[in-house]
Amino acid sequence: MDQLEHTSGWVQNLVLTYVPKLLLAILTLIIGWWIVKRIVNVLERAMERSHVEVTLRGFFKSMASVILKALLFISVASMVGIETTSFIAMLGAAGLAVGLALQGSLANFAGGVLILFFKPFKVGDLIEAQGFLGKVKEIQIFNTMLTTVDNRRVIIPNGLLSNGALINLNVEPKRRVDMTYGISYDDDVLHAKDVIRQLIAKDERILQDPPSEVYVSAHADSSINLLVRTWVEPSDYWGVYFDMHEQVKLAFDREQITIPFPQRDVHFFKEPTPA
Repeated sequence: MDQLEHTSGWVQNLVLTYVPKLLLAILTLIIGWWIVKRIVNVLERAMERSHVEVTLRGFFKSMASVILKALLFISVASMVGIETTSFIAMLGAAGLAVGLALQGSLANFAGGVLILFFKPFKVGDLIEAQGFLGKVKEIQIFNTMLTTVDNRRVIIPNGLLSNGALINLNVEPKRRVDMTYGISYDDDVLHAKDVIRQLIAKDERILQDPPSEVYVSAHADSSINLLVRTWVEPSDYWGVYFDMHEQVKLAFDREQITIPFPQRDVHFFKEPTPA
């Protein structure tokens, strides 16, 4: 009988001690879960208003949700009486070990976050980086995919892109096309410049502002070099570049302006025959 009373008292004491804590922990878990969802939704709306990249927006939302829920579970466990100090230390050690093992991937991940956040380029831009020239096809969290001008797929780790030199050929609304044409020393320089200016005026893709320029750039070994600078929209760059080379050759032929090629005079001397 005494044993039964002792057991009953122990159970009663246990219930009085832990049931309120358990109920409070459950209530805290329910309310905390609701608060976490509200915070994540507020964060998502804030990123939408700030026009954060969709990929980066989803990542930040997931990361914030995981961190807040983990903190909530740790708080609830400590309320029930579970020792969380060793658990937190174990998680920290595991995180350090994983970080050291995946430092290359983490560098690419951090690079992807920086690219998506600061936007040095976007999908569709023509960029030159790490020895490759191509159009950005896709920006992933670890890698960026390019399609080169000859239709090859290039995958570049984001860590290299975020830490290396990069040229974005589409970010500015205008690009300058530099071309050089050589004429003979016997040709009329002013006439050749007028012919080039007429070709520039006929091409509607070439912008009027800033104005195009034609200069004598060098007295070369076999030619007088004319430097031509015109401004175009980025999408018209290569079309204007190639068309101008063709049109200048045809126009020079019509105007009998010579495009010289390197020449070398070789003189032979006959030594006298010994007597």
